[in-house]
Amino acid sequence: MQLNMLKAKIHRATVTHAELHYEGSIAIDGLLLDASGIREYEQIHAWNINNGKRFVTYALRAEEGSGIISVNGSAAHRAQPGDLVIIASFVHLNEAELEQFQPTLVYVDKDNRISHTNRSIPKQMAAA
Repeated sequence: MQLNMLKAKIHRATVTHAELHYEGSIAIDGLLLDASGIREYEQIHAWNINNGKRFVTYALRAEEGSGIISVNGSAAHRAQPGDLVIIASFVHLNEAELEQFQPTLVYVDKDNRISHTNRSIPKQMAAA
């Protein structure tokens, strides 16, 4: 059995550009790609926190250290500069691989600089 698991995410990145007529789909600062393990041309899911819109596309490498998160092509209808997005990729794993697997989670500040990374998401607790 193969399970489709979260491989990596870049959490709450700020969209810097929305380029409707630019070839490609979402350009991501190369440092964020490297830290997350998301590869150029890999399929990603993006979830817009501001408007709830979601889209599936692929990652392009932007200049390292630029802070660029540029939503391009038809996906530019889903986000605008200033929106916060979660960018995620997934991987198929079998039961044996799953035993030793943990996703890579990259958290960024308002300028899309890495604030910290993690390998698990804290357990959600019931509201008090």
